[in-house]
Amino acid sequence: MFEYIPLLTILIWVPVIGAVLVLCTGSDKNANWARGIAVAVALANFLLCIPLYLSFDPGRYDMQFLEDHLWIRAYQTHYALGIDGISLVMVILTNFTGLLVVIAGCHSIKMRVSQYMAAFLTMQGMIVGVFCAMDAILFYVFWEGMLIPMYLSIGIWGSANRSYASIKFFLFTFLGSILMLVALIYLYNQTGTFMIQNFYGLPLDLKTQIWLFLAFLLAFAVKVPMWPVHTWLPDAHTEAPAGGSVVLAALMLKLGVYGFLRLSMPITPMACQTLAWLMIILSLIAIVYIGLIALVQSDMKKLIAYSSIAHMGFATLGCFMVYDIVYHMHTLQDAYMSLEGAVIQMVAHAFGSGAMFLGVGLLAERLYNHSRLIKDYGGVANTMPIFAAFFMLFAMSNVGLPGTAGFVGEFMVIMSAFQTHFWVAAAASLTLILSASYTLWMYKRVFFGPVGNEHVAAFSDITWTEKVNYILLTAGVFFVGLYPQPIINVLRVTVGHLLLQSMPPELVMNLPTKELLF
Repeated sequence: MFEYIPLLTILIWVPVIGAVLVLCTGSDKNANWARGIAVAVALANFLLCIPLYLSFDPGRYDMQFLEDHLWIRAYQTHYALGIDGISLVMVILTNFTGLLVVIAGCHSIKMRVSQYMAAFLTMQGMIVGVFCAMDAILFYVFWEGMLIPMYLSIGIWGSANRSYASIKFFLFTFLGSILMLVALIYLYNQTGTFMIQNFYGLPLDLKTQIWLFLAFLLAFAVKVPMWPVHTWLPDAHTEAPAGGSVVLAALMLKLGVYGFLRLSMPITPMACQTLAWLMIILSLIAIVYIGLIALVQSDMKKLIAYSSIAHMGFATLGCFMVYDIVYHMHTLQDAYMSLEGAVIQMVAHAFGSGAMFLGVGLLAERLYNHSRLIKDYGGVANTMPIFAAFFMLFAMSNVGLPGTAGFVGEFMVIMSAFQTHFWVAAAASLTLILSASYTLWMYKRVFFGPVGNEHVAAFSDITWTEKVNYILLTAGVFFVGLYPQPIINVLRVTVGHLLLQSMPPELVMNLPTKELLF
């Protein structure tokens, strides 16, 4: 019944309109109005995801909730929106995260409140736009549009080195995207349209596909981020306000993996198969090497930032292991598990890392000098027992404890990798040891270690607004950890169709049936 209502346009532009309304509240004298409007807009957007989910048909692999209007006639550019199963999951995650960030900002942000809320509402709308765009230029506009509010959030509400971190973030992500634009223009010249669906199945030779893949790779690898273009992330996380860190971890890092799924794999399947070994190696470096770097961090935010890179390595590993799985096994069965595991890992990482970043921001806000150094804390569980209990849950999810969200995606990727490459699966499994080491080491010293600062004894436990955020995140952690089937049901047919689009013709010919599982 909602197919003919422009739900996607509403989800994109209501936050942007809300941002304008929030800015109209003016100075901090009207901060409560700004907070109220921002929460109302974010909540309305999240509630709109309910009819979106209920009206979505998981048995279809084509795009749903289609909107298509000619935008720029001369270049056949369209304002074209649509979602499949992967997009639906990410749109819901974006609006859920946006609501949490706005609620958290109501308590933590005291300066330029209206501008802060407007920046994050705008960012939310732009990110939803990326997940819904079916036109390449529209995709690129939303992709770049989200950089500006994030740049401002780091540069205005960040810590001491915020200027350096915000400029580094902007330059890395913006310059990485330029080659993506070049690749999209090349594809336009081949097809005469910017509609992304028309790029799929384009008969391109291997050399051309490799060049296009490398152009996409730089843009998406910076966003994930993958080694060695990951260096902007620890600085951005360290200096960003808590809300900025949550959006970076929960949403922006996912855009890189989404780019691989939406553009790289179906447009350049032969290049993906040829260079799958490179992507697997880079993913394993992120999982193992970056995990080792996290072990020696003294700053809590940097530790969680490096942890994010390691965990996102599972998502990229799941995407590109499918080529070896299909090549060796001649079946899509385990490839399904690999790609579904990659998407579920993105969702799980959003809950775990996002919650931990909120927690670190909460602790720094309570300390007189806003330090994030582990040595400046200790004994926090004595004064903040409720917060300590919540943080322990999110730490366990970060470790990958069975029953929590962090376990499901990693388990699915490792299981599928095990079918063809024992040593790849074994190397990826090291993250379970490494993440347990650095996460529990941090938790022990911060919450149960000797008191490193007398001010910790004066800490107050979390407020009711902070409890609301943590209860919502706890629900997400247990929902994905204990019953991920609703997500898998939404993904199943979409992933199957994506796999067939992303396989070179010779691999598809060897499959027992092209209609496998859908």
